[in-house]
Amino acid sequence: MTSPTSLQAPRAVVMIRPHAFRVNPQTAADNAFQSLVAATDADLAASAFEEVSAAADRLQAEGVRVHLFDDDGRHDTPDSVFPNNWFSTHVGGQIAVYPMAMPSRRRERRSDVIELLKTEYRVQDVIDYSGLAHDGVFLEGTGAMVLDHIGRIAYTARSNRADPVALERFCTHFNFEPMVFDSADRHGRPVYHTNVLMCIATRFALVGLDLMTDARRRAEICQRLEDGGREVIALSPAQIAEFAGNAIELGTPHGRLLALSTRAAAALTAKQCAVIERTARLVALPVPTIEQAGGSVRCMIAGIHLTRR
Repeated sequence: MTSPTSLQAPRAVVMIRPHAFRVNPQTAADNAFQSLVAATDADLAASAFEEVSAAADRLQAEGVRVHLFDDDGRHDTPDSVFPNNWFSTHVGGQIAVYPMAMPSRRRERRSDVIELLKTEYRVQDVIDYSGLAHDGVFLEGTGAMVLDHIGRIAYTARSNRADPVALERFCTHFNFEPMVFDSADRHGRPVYHTNVLMCIATRFALVGLDLMTDARRRAEICQRLEDGGREVIALSPAQIAEFAGNAIELGTPHGRLLALSTRAAAALTAKQCAVIERTARLVALPVPTIEQAGGSVRCMIAGIHLTRR
């Protein structure tokens, strides 16, 4: 399969390999995707280390450029494996750094990641919103927002991790149109991050339509996605619970791929897979330990939308 380069599908990513991973009790209050864990922290950490190592190796073998950083755990950052929440990169040479809701997550910001990006890619500006967290204003990156880099739309589920003030600032700085909607999981609670119910690729979008509570807004979102040339693949609440919406399209020299977990891939129907595979090959990564922390493959990958030097 060969596919042209797409603004939506970065060909390089940042991943963080943890040495002290554990399920974070600070984030459990509004993250219904977290699991009760019977394993010891040491066993969890060892398993998560292996899962990220294997995922990074697989993506590199598929042709994705992976910048793999290690987190030694000295700063008590149990969720460091999810870097897409604290920074994002953008065509034109811009980087955004975000205000995180939980104190433990604010410690994930790393100057060495930003310096690597400046060294390897053309970076014009770093816009740092992280100080807003001290005022109780949060916007957790491309977890809180699912960005259509082609149509310049920031799809955002309302939650305490997506403050409208921060969202408006981001959209003004980065030239995105905010498209905000209400959501509810099977228990009636707002979904904590938009990227667990929505994935936008170049020619398709995986969307948990049933979790969008306003019918008119749901129809408007579908229309905008279709107007952008995408086929909307509706995911059921059960599929969302299996992380089927937490996927990311990546570019390679051999065509585009959709990276998702083995759990997520198993939840997709044959018909849904067929739509995806018309333009992207499915690459399923086993990350069951990491998924216990409430995030999956999309959360583990920070896409690099910058031009290489």
